[in-house]
Amino acid sequence: RRYPTVELRAETFNGSTHVPIPSDSAFLQALLQELRLLDEHVFLEQRDTCTRINHSCTYSVSSAAGELWPVLAFHKSGLIYACVPLVEGTLEPRPPLLSVSGLSQGLALLLGIMDYVSPSRKNEAELSAKIGQLRNLLIQACPLGTPLNTDIRSLNSSFEDIQEMPADKEQPAWRSSSYKGKPQVHVCITEKVKCMQYDQRDVVDTWQVYGAVNCKCDIEGSAPNVTLSLSLPTNAPPLQDIVVHHCVTSVDPAMLVSTSAEPLHDSVYNGPYKFPFIPPSDSFNLCYYTSQVPVPPILGCYQLVEEGSQIKITVNLKLHESIKNSFEYCEARIPFFNRGPIAQLESKVSYGQLDLSREKSLLVWVIGQKFPKSLEVSLTGTVSFGTAGKEHPTDYVCTGNTAYVKLYFRIPDFTLTGCYVDQHSVQIFVPGKPKITASRELISSSYYIWNSKAPAPMVYKPLLD
Repeated sequence: RRYPTVELRAETFNGSTHVPIPSDSAFLQALLQELRLLDEHVFLEQRDTCTRINHSCTYSVSSAAGELWPVLAFHKSGLIYACVPLVEGTLEPRPPLLSVSGLSQGLALLLGIMDYVSPSRKNEAELSAKIGQLRNLLIQACPLGTPLNTDIRSLNSSFEDIQEMPADKEQPAWRSSSYKGKPQVHVCITEKVKCMQYDQRDVVDTWQVYGAVNCKCDIEGSAPNVTLSLSLPTNAPPLQDIVVHHCVTSVDPAMLVSTSAEPLHDSVYNGPYKFPFIPPSDSFNLCYYTSQVPVPPILGCYQLVEEGSQIKITVNLKLHESIKNSFEYCEARIPFFNRGPIAQLESKVSYGQLDLSREKSLLVWVIGQKFPKSLEVSLTGTVSFGTAGKEHPTDYVCTGNTAYVKLYFRIPDFTLTGCYVDQHSVQIFVPGKPKITASRELISSSYYIWNSKAPAPMVYKPLLD
């Protein structure tokens, strides 16, 4: 979808440096090349030079008229989600990403579209129908190029149901319907932890925490005011890279300044984090954040050694003592790439249960809902393989002994940062005593432990998907 009003504003802001958006086909071709989905094995200097290493989903796309920047794009489950946000200012020199408000708005809109489309990706007919409705939905969500409601799932797919103007002049555009009943607020903090562990002296382990605060406010009135506070335990690392929903009416500027790109110092804002807002009618993410936590929740060591026609594996996992030892699920998956099916397996686990996948190319170690009192578990085994066939997994990165263990877990009622919502701090300026429900969870995301007996890549392709 194109917005002539936005393109005109971009031309006004940028003047002689303005790069017009090319035709749909030319833009798609250039974007596919930039995302390495086209000419992946061909070296293109403008894309593959070391000076163009990209650490975000913001790209510079080449066109006949010049470099188009910023282009926000990511590839997920076989679909590409992309938009070109407006930079309200000069592009020469390029402004810092954090100063471009259109990036966070564009990302929120793309995530809303992904949330609407992705549940249907396995059913082609349903997926086509949903994509066909997107144009009507975007007229409501983003009528003139500025996102008003990024929760695409909450919108009506037919024009007959569109509320043209709020009955109450004070009702903001993002409150598409009114609620009648007892006031209640549901808040859920979801933190995801990404991790790369190598167990090698010359390679530094890395881990990152990303949090999202989801709210659903069922409150009467055209423009109810709600204030919600996030709190941290004493001496906990502060929240950083905070991005707030457009319904937030005001925040302390110091809260938004802290960024993970700079080292922590004592003057960093460490809460409580107050968010006054007028909530949309449906569930929405009030804010996103990151944090530099001192340790990953599970420390691991993986060793894989070839001995003749057999492979010997050893996996040791330790739950950090500060982590709540109560999982909804916890399992380690050990894939074997570029080899045949597992023909013979001799194994011993100190805790849990080891299963072999139906394709016989993956070991699934189900640890369960608790670690033992020692907080340590181990697995040893000897594996031999049959003849490889086309159905068995291959990977151009995991060759030889370069291999990994990937952890999957969810810990309910826990966050790695310690971040929580004090129910007594939730203020709602409406009559009646509201019901407040708060929950939190920690979920693994791209949690890898690499074989310490082989060189491990610094960037692994699935992390970019």
